[in-house]
Amino acid sequence: MSRFLQHALAANPTHPSWNLPNGLCARWLAPGCVQLDGAPDDADSVLLSCGVHGNETAPIEVVDGILYDLAAGRLALNCRLLVIFANPQAIRDGARYSQYDMNRLFNGAHRAQPELAESQRAAQLETLAAGFFHAARKRRLHYDLHTAIRGSVFEKFAIYPYLHERSHSREQLAWLQQCGIEAVLLHSQPANTFSYFTSRHCAADAFTLELGKARPFGQNDLARFAGIDQALRKLLSTPDAAIAPLDAPSLPLFRAKYDLVKHSESFCLHLADSVENFTELPDGMLIADDGDTRYVAAGGAERILFPNPKVKPGLRAGIVVEPATLD
Repeated sequence: MSRFLQHALAANPTHPSWNLPNGLCARWLAPGCVQLDGAPDDADSVLLSCGVHGNETAPIEVVDGILYDLAAGRLALNCRLLVIFANPQAIRDGARYSQYDMNRLFNGAHRAQPELAESQRAAQLETLAAGFFHAARKRRLHYDLHTAIRGSVFEKFAIYPYLHERSHSREQLAWLQQCGIEAVLLHSQPANTFSYFTSRHCAADAFTLELGKARPFGQNDLARFAGIDQALRKLLSTPDAAIAPLDAPSLPLFRAKYDLVKHSESFCLHLADSVENFTELPDGMLIADDGDTRYVAAGGAERILFPNPKVKPGLRAGIVVEPATLD
């Protein structure tokens, strides 16, 4: 654990500035939020966030390792960089969240429950991200790093937020493929996630990256995260490096068809606890029911993503996805 992560997880951290090798300065903007200055003003602006869910520890370790090498002068930084350890209390507790799932509280959703600690934190992170990207003069990139509760047919996959009138970036898809991403979900509606907020309100190329299965600190095989680790390091040190063209046939794309919404405590998910993300749903299968609401698979090409019947009523308990192509 570098001194960055130690400071991020301190119970009552100060907001100092640290002088680092190679002319870098680390400025703590808020608990768990550090901006590294030293790159030219017209460099790319990169936001790396992790720990939105506190029990998803491997991305925290990957980002901490990058900060450790930047601080030691072993890794050059040629981007504007903001690193956010998003939910320090949940990270300290080893819990997904303390009061409410933070990744359902962005895009202004925090205003509906302002008394929650996670709501207050989401509002703070929106302000910091907006300020960071407001000063951007070149590419705006946000990678929100996660691991999933359960296994997946595609171990590493990305969620591309709904873009409204914007087009999907083939360059970014190629970069994701270079990271070892095996599939991409093209979201078809707004969401209250951190990556949707920065995509919609900060005009960033933003992604939620699911990089494997959630495990406690000390139980992660970081060799399985070498692809994203190496790609991020190259991006930060050599942002203009060439990217191999997108090999579209080898990167499956999916589109969200509809959400499984848990309306009440009567919600019943008819899937085994062991079912993996992207498992195919046979035509006619009853996926879930909730009182008079029934979710039934149709066509045989649908798959399930993020099934979680334990969410609070009113929240999404899963996503039904189907194959997609780029427009």
